[in-house]
Amino acid sequence: MHEKRRDQGEQRSPLGPPSPPRAPAHFYPQAHRFTCSICRHAAPPPLSPQRDAPETRREGVCDKHRKSLRMFALSELWSGGERQGSYKLLKPWWEVFMDYLLVLMLMVSILAGTLLLSRDGVVCVPVHSSFTNYSFPIEPVSDSIFSSTPESPKIPAKGRRTNLDFQQYIYISQVCYHEALPWYSRFLPYVTLLHTLVLLASGCFWFRFPLTSARIEHFLSLLAKCCESPWTTRALSHTAKLDTRFSEVDQVVQPKVQVTSLYKTRKSSLDSGTDSPLLVGTDSVSTTAQPSPCPSTLSHCSTLSALSLTEPVLPVQVIPDTSRPGATLDRSDREQARALFERVRRFRAHCESSDIIYKVYTAQTVFKVLKFILIISYTTPLLGSITFSHVCQPRSHALTGYSVFQCSHSLSSVLRKLMQAYVSLLFLFGLLGIYALFWIFHKSLRQYSFQSVREKGSMLDVPDLHNDLAFLLHMADQYDPLLAQRLSVFLSPVSETRLLEESLERRWGAERLRSMITSDQQGRSLLQLVALPRLPPALFTLSQLEVLKLELIGDAKLTAQISNMTALREMHLYHCTASVEPGALQHLQEHLETLHLTFTQAAEIPVWVYSLRGLQELHLTGRLSNEGGMGRGWALGSLRQLRHLRILVLRGMLQKVPGELSELAGSLLKLEIYNEGTRLLVLTGLRRLTGLAEVQLQGCQLERLPSALLVLTGLRSLDLQHNSLRTLEELLGLQHLRRLSCLRLAHNRVLALPASVGVLRSLELLDLAHNQLQNLPSALFTLHKLRRLLLAGNLLEDLPAEIRALALLSELDLSANRLEHLPKELFESCVELRNLNVANNSLGSLPDGLGGLTQLSRLDVRGNSLEELPVELGCCFGLRGGGLLVENWLLHTLPRQVRDVLQQPSSCPSSEPPSRPNSDCFPSFSAAQWSFHSALESRI
Repeated sequence: MHEKRRDQGEQRSPLGPPSPPRAPAHFYPQAHRFTCSICRHAAPPPLSPQRDAPETRREGVCDKHRKSLRMFALSELWSGGERQGSYKLLKPWWEVFMDYLLVLMLMVSILAGTLLLSRDGVVCVPVHSSFTNYSFPIEPVSDSIFSSTPESPKIPAKGRRTNLDFQQYIYISQVCYHEALPWYSRFLPYVTLLHTLVLLASGCFWFRFPLTSARIEHFLSLLAKCCESPWTTRALSHTAKLDTRFSEVDQVVQPKVQVTSLYKTRKSSLDSGTDSPLLVGTDSVSTTAQPSPCPSTLSHCSTLSALSLTEPVLPVQVIPDTSRPGATLDRSDREQARALFERVRRFRAHCESSDIIYKVYTAQTVFKVLKFILIISYTTPLLGSITFSHVCQPRSHALTGYSVFQCSHSLSSVLRKLMQAYVSLLFLFGLLGIYALFWIFHKSLRQYSFQSVREKGSMLDVPDLHNDLAFLLHMADQYDPLLAQRLSVFLSPVSETRLLEESLERRWGAERLRSMITSDQQGRSLLQLVALPRLPPALFTLSQLEVLKLELIGDAKLTAQISNMTALREMHLYHCTASVEPGALQHLQEHLETLHLTFTQAAEIPVWVYSLRGLQELHLTGRLSNEGGMGRGWALGSLRQLRHLRILVLRGMLQKVPGELSELAGSLLKLEIYNEGTRLLVLTGLRRLTGLAEVQLQGCQLERLPSALLVLTGLRSLDLQHNSLRTLEELLGLQHLRRLSCLRLAHNRVLALPASVGVLRSLELLDLAHNQLQNLPSALFTLHKLRRLLLAGNLLEDLPAEIRALALLSELDLSANRLEHLPKELFESCVELRNLNVANNSLGSLPDGLGGLTQLSRLDVRGNSLEELPVELGCCFGLRGGGLLVENWLLHTLPRQVRDVLQQPSSCPSSEPPSRPNSDCFPSFSAAQWSFHSALESRI
């Protein structure tokens, strides 16, 4: 009845939907019933007989207890197996043997301790008084008495009756067990068990120590990823191809491949596989290996099992196919490989900074050897003291009537044999520990050389490792030397370069590069590449590209394929130390005309720059000067090979003009120095550059005009902007520069313009903007060839009427001054004026005659005190379409017709007025007619 109620109650679960009705347990036949191993009740078969198969067994677990057991998985209860499986990669053969020896020693100690706990004790019998003399020491009975056989004729069997009860025997045995039995017979198995546990814990201490366990786990994780990465297969397959190619060069080419060479090729391809059976069970690698996404003819997929290594190799004829391109990796595999390269690089930098793992392992091995010496030193002498018989004097004569008892230890012989076995195992353990110490101190474990990898000729650039990383690889070599070879793939810069080339080739194809081509200000085709690891190979197929800008490219290599870029004339290298092959250098020498270099130190200037004999324009931006003057970069090569160089631009912090520039005296026409505020102390180097036509010295902190400029008789343009000039008295010395037509002295501290400026008869442009001029000398207006006069940002309060002498003046900039009125001579004589800027002054009105400037195309009168604009602006046809810059409210003071004319786009030539009115051009009126229309409009 109770069993029936229990079965009916289990049909409905309070935590879920009701289960389907089931028959009671007694309903099922005897063959389909089993007994629960927990509750010991008969239980029906489960709902899924395929899983439990109750027909095949008579005991099991009922549904109630099966649900509770399903809550815990075996991996949740114990996950140490996976960890030990990953750590076995760093266990050399002696560590493995030592672990097995420790297990055997532990078993011996446990067995001895178990025997002591279960059967330990002594059996004592009294010695008769006739054989004992209390005044003399008692001689112990030898073991031969007890060990003699009944057949021995020497000692006949005799017996003697005693008057002891059974309880008295028990009492004497207990007392003699503690008094007569030595301590090593009672506690030696427990002591050996304790020592074994200590040795067992010390064997894996370096796997648990906080300073070493993190590095070891990280190393094993990286090693597992290196073995499973598809790029490892590609790299090792490429190595196999190289080895095969080199062997074919040395040997005679045969039409068939022999069986032995096929076996070697099969073995090398197996070694390059991504699956490693040694790494199964690690924390970072799943137990199920993923197949390699890049199948290759020379490498197996990553799902190859370890059993396939033992399969026989069939003599199949293999014909190498070199025309078929190798399989490529997909994007995810390439990104994973690049990330793995970075992780290996960082882990190497972290591990090579210390040798804590080496020290901990050495200390652990020394501790085990010292522990072995300690155990063997006191255990070996005690083995001979474990005897079968002992003499006991319990001082119980008054109780038992006997004073001396002969006792026997029942486990003495077994215990002696177990301890002898323990000492033997311990001796083997000590020999292995001594060998480990010899291996540690005899071999340099803090250095690791990939000599075997270099001998194959595949990756000659694999660096040698040091400290902890080297020690970990030495330990891994004891397990499998191929692990270090797979890790070397991600230590080789050549391998990383090959991966980057493949990634660039896939991501930066010719179509994408063509879509990035733009046009510069001159209309030339331009391509700019920023922050790429290398130059994509498809770049050299752009034959129509004219300007190439490379910025922040770590390893830019110009190959001989650049000869396909026949239209390339200008190149920019921004923090990009490009290397050039001989074939590419020859092409650049013949075609490249302009080169821009931006660097940090002058030593970064490539040597091949000084051999570009066809170069016409060179821009150098960076720190060109050291404490002693010119940087060392100029010592890398001579400038005399730049025979066609016309323009040289230096942007840096120079302290003197380089003397090496004298080698360019015959060709250099323009020299620009932007010194970024650093004082240029020595300018004597300019004296040798007599052929210069343009000189720019900006930001050089010059306080006077350099005397070295006086010898440059062919100078046409002089730019000294952004300096600290205070006086221009040296202008008199420039009278020998008869070709000087452009003088720029803006952004200085000039207080007055001397009268000696009149000697510059050929001057066409004079820029004195942003100085501290308060007036202008009359000699300035004797420069009849002057076309552009820039005086913005000064302290001028009046513009002399002598300006009428500048009849050729086309541009006049008087903005940001203190002018209150303009002379009418400016509008009467300077009829060629096209650009007039009087913004940010104090003008109250514009003088009459403004309409006579028929060539005026730009007039800026913003920021003044004007109340109205003259209607004569309508005669300035060049101001249409935005040529008049004025406030919007001030523009409404003009008549509507004039506003419409000024606001409509310009379509007629501004040099002459139209002959007849039309829809596009306003008719021409005289000043009187404009006044009449204005007065009439004001009346209305």
